[in-house]
Amino acid sequence: MVELGRTIPAGDLFDLDNASSLPVWLQLKNRFIYLITSGFYLPGDQLPTVRGLAAQVEVNYNTVSKVYQSLEEDGYIVSKRRQGAFVADVSDKPGVSASVMAEALTAEYLQRCTELGLSLEDIDAQFTAALVAAKAKRDKNGGTGHDTQEARRGRLVKFPDAPAEGAADERAAGNGA
Repeated sequence: MVELGRTIPAGDLFDLDNASSLPVWLQLKNRFIYLITSGFYLPGDQLPTVRGLAAQVEVNYNTVSKVYQSLEEDGYIVSKRRQGAFVADVSDKPGVSASVMAEALTAEYLQRCTELGLSLEDIDAQFTAALVAAKAKRDKNGGTGHDTQEARRGRLVKFPDAPAEGAADERAAGNGA
């Protein structure tokens, strides 16, 4: 991938967590969906080759192939024989936006944590600690966390303000998620 005259290593875009309960292929797929819906990848952008991405992120070729097939089935990408995989125009796809994706991932996170027996307070403490650590890592590296996207596209994804207090608890309980 070329970005304003420099190459972005796929490892920087696809930070996989081998300790996660989510399978690696699903982590990759979710990241691709985020990159597409947030505007990092625009319609018509060519994605890395299956073999190239597999080598860069150090996963099996078949895993990346499964991700690309799933993304194509869901309408996020279009494969062209002997040319590669390209981002499809998903702007008219209902419910496709970075904020919708983030909300779905948050709901899944809450559900998994409650299944582990954590209270909402424990989940809040765990998430807050992870957020503080991520911010510290970002600040240590001297970036905003969006440098890559900002430099490439000249814009950032802005998420809406958090819902009123209690609304998150209702969604976590299954009301309106």
